[in-house]
Amino acid sequence: MADLRRFCRDQAIGPDQLWAWPIERLGKALGWPARCLRAVDRYRCEQGIEPNLDVPACALLPGDPAWPSCLDGVDSSPSGLYVEGDRLLLRRLNAREAIAVVGTRSASDHGLAMAEDLGRALAEAGWPVLSGLAEGIDAAAHHGCLISNGSPIAILGTPLDRVYPAHHRSLQQQVAEQGLLVSTTRSGSRVYPGHFATRNRWLVTFAKALVVVECPQRSGALISARWASRMHCPVWVVPGDARRWSCRGSNALLRDRATALIHSEDLVRCLGDGPLKPDDSHGMNQQLMGAIGAGASVDQLVLRLQCSPAELASELLALECKGELLCESGLHWRKRRP
Repeated sequence: MADLRRFCRDQAIGPDQLWAWPIERLGKALGWPARCLRAVDRYRCEQGIEPNLDVPACALLPGDPAWPSCLDGVDSSPSGLYVEGDRLLLRRLNAREAIAVVGTRSASDHGLAMAEDLGRALAEAGWPVLSGLAEGIDAAAHHGCLISNGSPIAILGTPLDRVYPAHHRSLQQQVAEQGLLVSTTRSGSRVYPGHFATRNRWLVTFAKALVVVECPQRSGALISARWASRMHCPVWVVPGDARRWSCRGSNALLRDRATALIHSEDLVRCLGDGPLKPDDSHGMNQQLMGAIGAGASVDQLVLRLQCSPAELASELLALECKGELLCESGLHWRKRRP
């Protein structure tokens, strides 16, 4: 919308005048993709010649600086997004730096516990946790992320002004306050079953990896897994009880070369630290420089900082490489003089 406002200002016209432009002229002037122009044309036909052109603050359109460009290369991508919460997380979606956790609404106790543990472990490692805010596995993953003060991101199958299921109102509000809500449907619109299936596709589009915790043979999570395969997004699956109906779909994915996930730590170890992981090295460096003072030996520093020699050695070497410290004879360290 920022680009659209700028264009109106540069052309010294108002939105009402721009509304009346032929679609071909709009396309040449704005450079929008054909799918977006078709959506605009349909919307103009619906609204008539005197529409309400007030654009909600939550709307995000192609061309806006915050628009996730990863959507532009996807067939039938949304003509707009509606967001609530921390918009800085849109950068993580654009860079596919979030981990999607999905599964059935009717999960076992084991599945719910595993989803919550995944949400917690990923949040602690600095990864945004992406899910659909549905009953069951989605909600458990979001809960785990919230408990660890992480950044949950919910891709909704409903507009922002709808809560489904209704008893998730508090959870949806918490995700909006601590993370981000994203919908492809404007407020006031009707909700169709197809919206939820499409939601599963956008989850994968934004994800670095997909984790299927538990799902039956007919499940939206399997739709996400199929999209992940097409988009070359790694798929991890939590093995479930072979006798339980709600695990048959996810267990079948293991035959399709998905990676089995036994412990949350295995996934975190493979992924490494996420983009939101705090950098603790700066604080450690400050403590180390303060402990050195006018100069100190390794033994003295170990006592002052109450750390292991191995941990200390790596920090000393890093600061020496940066040119901030000098190592003298007898492993005596001092600050480099200006």
